[in-house]
Amino acid sequence: MILLISDLHLEQERPDITRAFLHFLETQARQAQALYILGDFFEVWIGDDAITAFHQKIAQALRQLSEHGTQVFLMHGNRDFLIGKQFCRLASCTLLRDPALVDFNGEKVLLMHGDSLCTQDIAYMKMRRWLRNPLSLFILRNLPLSTRQKLARKLRNESKLQTRMKASEIVDVTASEVSRIMTQYGVQTLIHGHTHRPATHALQIAGQPAQRIVLGDWDKHGWVLQVDADGYHQSSFALEAEA
Repeated sequence: MILLISDLHLEQERPDITRAFLHFLETQARQAQALYILGDFFEVWIGDDAITAFHQKIAQALRQLSEHGTQVFLMHGNRDFLIGKQFCRLASCTLLRDPALVDFNGEKVLLMHGDSLCTQDIAYMKMRRWLRNPLSLFILRNLPLSTRQKLARKLRNESKLQTRMKASEIVDVTASEVSRIMTQYGVQTLIHGHTHRPATHALQIAGQPAQRIVLGDWDKHGWVLQVDADGYHQSSFALEAEA
């Protein structure tokens, strides 16, 4: 059994999500061969040199899961793309490239965070290309911590404002880009997060039946995709109210 989750947006201000995630690690995740976290694991990440006690608690819980026998894989999202080697060492997890090609039950499957599929959001795609440029990443990682904190708050606030103002189809994936990337990698199954619109979409890729599985975000509910011998099953559970 393999489990996939995405878009938890973990932060101290949402202890209900943290509690639910830690409980998930101690229960369902311990039964899995592997756990894949497909981006936006944290609400914001400004660098491994800003790791707090909260982050260490999460890393320790992932390490315990890994030591129990469940492999842990982590992919960058648009909010935590500065997660680096130090956190991955603390958490005993493997950082995946985006996209990542994996094998589930003998099938080639493509994993993505999903933001790069939203090509109609031209302003965001332009900013994404700049932020992910190796030179930009080097500059960002070497900015003073206080400067990165201010920049993160600014980008976060602008992102929320722009998302509210943009049309729904702009902040969703572009069908032609989905077809292009699945054809490029030769897959019939694509799994991603980012859009916060959990669903399974039936497709035709290269004349063959295919599917795009969108992982749900953790807010009022937690979402988990289970992959087993019977296929793909996404389920949700209600998060308990904050104590």
